[in-house]
Amino acid sequence: MKTQYKVLAAVLGLGASLVASYAVAASPLVSDRFNADPSPHVFDGQVYLYATNDQDNSGKYWDSTDWRLISSSDLEHWRDEGSFLSVSVFKWASTTAKAWAPDVSERNGSYYFYAPIGGDRIGVAVSKSPKGPFTDARGTPLIDKARDVNVGDEPIDPAVLIDDDGQAYLMFGTRVPKIVKLKPNMIEMDGPIQDVKINGLPEGEKKVGYGEAPYLNKFGGLYYFTFSTGWPGQIVYATSKSPTGPYDYRGVVLDYLKISTNHQAIIDFHGKTWLFYHDKRLPGGGDYKRSITYTPLTIRSDGTIDQVVP
Repeated sequence: MKTQYKVLAAVLGLGASLVASYAVAASPLVSDRFNADPSPHVFDGQVYLYATNDQDNSGKYWDSTDWRLISSSDLEHWRDEGSFLSVSVFKWASTTAKAWAPDVSERNGSYYFYAPIGGDRIGVAVSKSPKGPFTDARGTPLIDKARDVNVGDEPIDPAVLIDDDGQAYLMFGTRVPKIVKLKPNMIEMDGPIQDVKINGLPEGEKKVGYGEAPYLNKFGGLYYFTFSTGWPGQIVYATSKSPTGPYDYRGVVLDYLKISTNHQAIIDFHGKTWLFYHDKRLPGGGDYKRSITYTPLTIRSDGTIDQVVP
């Protein structure tokens, strides 16, 4: 019996040491509605979370036609601001076009909403308030698969970073990540669309590839490129000293969930870094009825990110 206890203690000790290398934390939900593809931003001390509207899709596909907004001043109490924008704002788009994962950026007191529509175009809407009302900023798509060169399979999942020098970058795309500079007006491309190169992706049994959901952050002078590896996908990350890359693969942020898609975003708020993503935790949830959650994220002094275990 004593020997058995010693073996059990050794196993428990090993388990504790393994768990210690991960960040295990609670993951509260932001809403009792189905929403997905979180795009959280801090504007004037408030978190505004823009999302796709899974509540009103068919339940058979990601075919909602508007976006939802949820806000919080403390990441504990969340206010549903409603469906604040529809694809009908873009007169060049069909009123039944799919409204997919968006992103938002603020510049000079204006808020720019980057809207992937129908799976083949990205529009831009603008407002003087993070809550809207938003209007079409261009009258034409910013990115159009039928018009532009090197947009890839699907120009979706836009993600915008304004660098310290004021240069804005737009990432997007499935299967091959794309990046392009934006002009200071935030509604025009400034140069060609480029592929984003990722070095060191694992091969063999642990093979990792780019799928979708690019997101770009800058912490401590280093650029962090997070993305989903596919369908289903892990959330992984790569780093670079340049926003356009090449990027070096660093590891897993969030492992596979029991859902066909994953989509993440990272923000700093109240002195902490937070990871937002979607799952299917609400009753009746599934691949097309997703729910948004969030958890603290640890970025260490050596530049590595602790893997999150929900």
